[in-house]
Amino acid sequence: MRHANISKLSVVYGIALAALAGFSLGGCSGVGNLGAAPMAPQKRWCDLLPRPAYARLTQVAVGQDWFEVYRVADGVFAIYEPFQFQEIISYLILGERSALLFDTGMGIGRIRELTRELTDLPVRVLNSHTHIDHIGGNAEFDFVYAMDTPFTRTRANGVAAQDVAEEVAPAALCRPLPDGRQASDYAIRPFSINATVSDGTRIHLGGRTLEVLHIPGHTPDSIALLDRDNGLLWTGDSYYPGPIWLFADETDLRAYQTSVARLAALTPLLEHVLPAHNEPLASPDQLRELSRAVDAVLDEGVAPLRRDGPMLEYPGNGFTLIMRAPAE
Repeated sequence: MRHANISKLSVVYGIALAALAGFSLGGCSGVGNLGAAPMAPQKRWCDLLPRPAYARLTQVAVGQDWFEVYRVADGVFAIYEPFQFQEIISYLILGERSALLFDTGMGIGRIRELTRELTDLPVRVLNSHTHIDHIGGNAEFDFVYAMDTPFTRTRANGVAAQDVAEEVAPAALCRPLPDGRQASDYAIRPFSINATVSDGTRIHLGGRTLEVLHIPGHTPDSIALLDRDNGLLWTGDSYYPGPIWLFADETDLRAYQTSVARLAALTPLLEHVLPAHNEPLASPDQLRELSRAVDAVLDEGVAPLRRDGPMLEYPGNGFTLIMRAPAE
């Protein structure tokens, strides 16, 4: 969603929670009671879980209760962290000879141990981008692919505890942290980059080939991952059902517009879209909806649904776009 260098929880408790409430009622544009003051909702965001979509999926029993794991396609596991407000989803993708972990989540649970429960194959890591909720477990792994950008290299240095304390504050959690994890100790550990990828890089897992698509916009190092043979596209934070956060300093809206148009053009090839937050399966048609919505905002001057302080919310079908208002 969702990490940015501003205080997030007040936004979460307005825009994000309202969108979640709408989804729990059977699908919405993420509207809800966003303009009301005060921001604090009558219900906590986690009181509105579980999301109905998970009832249609096959859950896999695992030894850590911080995670929920679902089998979402042949050889693909969605690793969901429902107890922290980011609702991050990482994906373990299996081939015949090796496996790829696309994102490593918050770094709250022990995701390396979890992958060992799911496969005996060697596991390498690739991040959809390097916001903290996607790289929290990178340091647990021996091999990490990464984009070669200044933004990526800076993030590989880790993030200090005081800069991520909000992620493990009581208001950000639905349950206590796992045994052995203290909020005061939580930080994003530095990790090593073992090999770089770029647009068009192909990662061969044995019987499955994954293609890297560089789709800058949300961040300079944002990528999507395409499995052409199986019609699967992992979109990271460039698309997910919910309020799509596009207000960080590193976000480039025009680059994002170009990138989502590129994703939308892939729709005829796809069976499923696999986003990085909230729900692990979406219709490929949502990519066309997203591209139209971004064009409407940037080129057609569509009015926002509402303004909440510096944030503007723009409508979509099953999602909203959250942008920072231009300086006056």
